Amino acid sequence: MRTLADHRTETRDLLARRLSAEFMILTTDTVERCVADVQACMTHLGLDATPALVERMAREHLVGMVKSAPPSRRRAPEPHHCDG
Repeated sequence: MRTLADHRTETRDLLARRLSAEFMILTTDTVERCVADVQACMTHLGLDATPALVERMAREHLVGMVKSAPPSRRRAPEPHHCDG
């Protein structure tokens, strides 16, 4: 079923791009791998891997990754410059 596989890949790519923009502290590869892993796990467990569920579960996993990173790996916030 080539069409189903293509649709799944396009959906996964779209979700990964959206989550990469949200989790800029993580590499794009990390976010893409997370989305693919979540989708594969859901499918393996026999769950309906809808885009909304994959996105929600991947987001929760990514939040956990960000919160568990040691302070030395976290990117410092950009300084705010005041004109004036």
